[in-house]
Amino acid sequence: MRLFAVLAAALAISLPGQAAASLCYAFVEDLRRDMPGVRYAKLETATDAIPVSGVPAGTVRITYVAHSTFRIETAEGVTIATDYFGTAGRDAEGESIRPDIVTMNHAHETHWTAYPDPEIPYVLRGWNHDGKGPADYKLKVRDVVVRNVTTDIRGWGEPEADGNSIFIFEVADLCIGHLGHLHHSLTEQHYAKIGRLDIVMAPVDGTMTLNIQDMIEVLKTFKARIVLPMHAFGNYSMEQFLRGMSDEFSVTVHDGPTLDVSFQTLPREAMVMFLPNVPGNEPDFGLD
Repeated sequence: MRLFAVLAAALAISLPGQAAASLCYAFVEDLRRDMPGVRYAKLETATDAIPVSGVPAGTVRITYVAHSTFRIETAEGVTIATDYFGTAGRDAEGESIRPDIVTMNHAHETHWTAYPDPEIPYVLRGWNHDGKGPADYKLKVRDVVVRNVTTDIRGWGEPEADGNSIFIFEVADLCIGHLGHLHHSLTEQHYAKIGRLDIVMAPVDGTMTLNIQDMIEVLKTFKARIVLPMHAFGNYSMEQFLRGMSDEFSVTVHDGPTLDVSFQTLPREAMVMFLPNVPGNEPDFGLD
């Protein structure tokens, strides 16, 4: 695995266009484990920077909107919607929020839209939508870097190569991964390209996406500190998921759909955290 990680890191040294070198590639984890005293290199934000979004400096705000859509907001005012199907939720005044960046996957229509708001600056389609090969994004917008790693999806006929994208958001010294509509286990090459993940948004339906046992293995390999379940359709698969995760992860239900988190406030122990997409409407999975 280390060979793939080193190759991926070498590619990250000079990313084109607006992109910046990744802070999250897996080889850094390997160095820290194998060579005590090695520390992460960080791109520091200016200490006098004033947040323009209401999100504290060094923090990211994550809101569960619905299905596989999360809204990610940064201190410098960038708003992102994952698996965007036409909505990023509403603000306190009830007005629709228009994101700056949307990511989409096309395994099902509830994960994308053919008609995104033309005022959205960055629409990142996670498949080969223009006939130019697999989707390949390395984008820096203010205080966030967005990149993707493609995976295959099942179809009615032959599987579609590179039909899904795992999107990685690097912000506030955190590495956040959205697995999209993941249909298969990941290879060493995938893990090397994705790198370290502190927070993972994972589909846990167990049928339309990856089966529960294999999803558990993927998440235990990432060893993220926070797993945010999404794309859940019922209690049976969720109970299987929690049973399989419980030996290494604690389980909690957050008190609302929005979570503010920083590198410093990551939980010491890895946890599965439910963000209800409707305030006060916690999922009924036998959790007290």
